[in-house]
Order: sequence, then C-alpha cells, then structure tokens
Amino acid sequence: MAQVIRLIVEASDGEKEGGDVATEYVTQGQRIARARHRKGWDQATLAEKIGRSVSWLSKVENGRLPLDRMSVVGQLAEVLGVEVAELTGQPYRHETTELDSGHAAVPELRLALQQASLPSGVMLRATREPRSLQELEANVRLAEQLRQDAKFTALGEVLPSILTDLIAITNDSSADRDRAEALMLRACHMARVSSNLLGHHDLGWTAVQRELVAAQRVGAPDLVAAASWDLCGVWLHEAQLDPAKDAALSALDQIEPHVGTDDTIKAMWGALHLRAAVAYSRLWDQREAESHLEEARRVAEVLPRDGNVFQTQFNQVNTTIHAVEVSMELGRPRDVISRAEHVEIAQIASSERQAHYWTCTAAGYHMNRKDNEAADALLRADRIAPQHVRNRPLVRNIVRDLRDSGKLHRQREILNLAKVMRLL
Repeated sequence: MAQVIRLIVEASDGEKEGGDVATEYVTQGQRIARARHRKGWDQATLAEKIGRSVSWLSKVENGRLPLDRMSVVGQLAEVLGVEVAELTGQPYRHETTELDSGHAAVPELRLALQQASLPSGVMLRATREPRSLQELEANVRLAEQLRQDAKFTALGEVLPSILTDLIAITNDSSADRDRAEALMLRACHMARVSSNLLGHHDLGWTAVQRELVAAQRVGAPDLVAAASWDLCGVWLHEAQLDPAKDAALSALDQIEPHVGTDDTIKAMWGALHLRAAVAYSRLWDQREAESHLEEARRVAEVLPRDGNVFQTQFNQVNTTIHAVEVSMELGRPRDVISRAEHVEIAQIASSERQAHYWTCTAAGYHMNRKDNEAADALLRADRIAPQHVRNRPLVRNIVRDLRDSGKLHRQREILNLAKVMRLL
C-alpha cells in the first residue's frame, strides 16, 4: 500500500501548495480536516460540537475510520458549514464511457432542465418536430427500465431528448397538457435520480422543481405525492434532514383524504412513510423511524408484491430493504445483519434496489468488523449495478478501508475494484 500512501500524501501536499489535486486520492477525512482548518478549529473544538471524542475525529481525518453513515456525514457538513458534496468529493469521474455512468450527458441534461424550468411559452427554437405523446410514453417506459436497471449511461443518452420534446408539447395550447405534464414529472424524476447519484445536486434540485410544477398544474393527488416523494429524495441526498422529514409529513397530510380511493395513492402513502423513516433514522430518532416503517409495512401487505408506482418500488421487499437502511443509519450493526437475513432480495425487479440492499448489508458487516463478509456483499452489489455502486460515497469509504486490510479472502478483487474506482 506504499503507492497508495504516497499518492495520498502527494495529493495533500498539492492541496497545501494550491496545485491541482487528483480528487480521487483526497480522502473524506482530509476533506473534513480542510473544512475544519478553514473554520480555524482544532480537533477538540469540532469533536465537542458533534458530540464525539477527539480520538474518533482523529481516526476519521487520518483515514483509519471510514464514515459509513450519511447521517454522520450530514452532521459534519452542517457543523462545518459546507455542502455534503464538499466532504464526499462528488462528482466522481471514471476513465471509460461505460463506467462514467451518464456524466457525459450532464451538459445536455442541464440545458434541457433549464429550458423546462422557464416560464410557459419561453423556450429555445425547436430544431425538429417533437414525438407524439404516444411515442413519448413508450420512450419514458423504456427509460424507466434503464433507471431501475441502474444503466445510467444509457439513460443519459435518451433522457435529454425526451425532456426537450415534452417541453415543446407542454407549451402547445392544443396538446393534452395534463398527459404531457404527467410524463414530464416521470422524466424529471429520472433526471433527479441520475443527478443526485452522480453528485450534481443542484441539477437534482432543478429537476424536482419542474416535477412540483407539473404536479401543481395537473392537480392530481397522486402526482402531488410523487413530486413530494422526490423532493424528500433531493433533501436526503443533501443531508437536509429536517426539510426532508417535514416534506414527507406535509405530503402525508395532503394525501390522507385520498388514501382509500385507489392503490396508487396507497402506494404513495407507503412510499412517503419510508422517506420519513429514513429521515428520522438519520436524525437518530429510532422511535419515529420505526413507527413510519411499521406503517409502510402495513400498507405494503395489501398491495401487489411487484409494486412500482412512480418508480418508488413500493412493495413488501422494499420495505424490508428500508428496514436494513434505517438500522444502518441508526448505527445498529447487529440489527442491520439480522434484518438483512430476512430480505427476499431476489423478489424485487430492480437492480438499483438490489445493489442498495447489498451495499447497506456490506456497511453492516463492516460496522461489525466482519470484513470478509463486507467484501462479499460489496462485490455482489458491484456485479449487479456497477454504475450505481461506484458513484456512492459510502462505497468509496468502505473500499478505501478494505483496500488496506491485507487479510481478505478476496483481497485481489477488492484491489481491482479500488483500481477501477481510481482509489489505487
């Protein structure tokens, strides 16, 4: 590991000198230390402000203790007065188009979302006639499958043009605007997911704003719920936990009168409870987190096992995946593993959700200091959805730690993963 250490030291030295730094070699701990220095604080000051020991903070900053929970990263970002992305180092770029996970499409996606957010009637001159709504509905369904398959490079190749066509149609007074706005909401959801995954959080916010406009224009309770669900998602990615929690609770109040009307609203009711559960877990409120989980379980029992209303994958299996995540965020590693053992992961038709499950399970094993099991789970997640896994800060932190273990049964595979993630 001498080469790794040399690269990290050189990156740190370059940072001090104001030179260009290969950001892949700057650890999250070094980023925390940099933000702390900017505040003029010593380790004791920051440790006191976050309720941790100086020893714990020293290990984090020196890379000897990985941050395996977004709740902790969010707390540090808030206290240090920085955005989460400054501590995670996102976005991460890769050396091949396939692994770049859609980054190459971001400029075109950004332009499309900027146009979509302009006041009605204001847009750039169209270069071609838009596709019909019927054709666009088929294209959106295909794109949604790419999103569930975590094939973000392929999604990035088709999504900007879908958005551009929908902009033209929603500005056409003769078109079926409600139908077009519903499709716009679904397309912007995919833009939001891609943007947040890749670390372009400002773009995620632009996407969800357009979703909220679409829901408001149509006025349907299911669209309002879907847009609110995504709003929670944006704030969770930015570690804005109180706004995320409040958005979920407000949306639940708003749709409650309609819950008995159809299964779509019931599914959104359950999905919003899962959002609330995650928010409360990151706020370290176990009672509220478990209460929202229980309500989601109750609803899921009466809905289809393969439910995926508005790309929420709200179904029984996904509620059990969320239970694993909640235990992870609450810092209860034994519960992570015990809950993971009861997840029927093969029963959910989403590579993204499967990879998320294995990633959370890996974090649980890592917390329990069962590094071989953590490596197995992480490598399994990477086989299922590499474009999802390799863009996650949590994964990068665990890979960095496992990389230096030297005791793993699958050490070579972990080193190969570290290499393709540019962590070696």
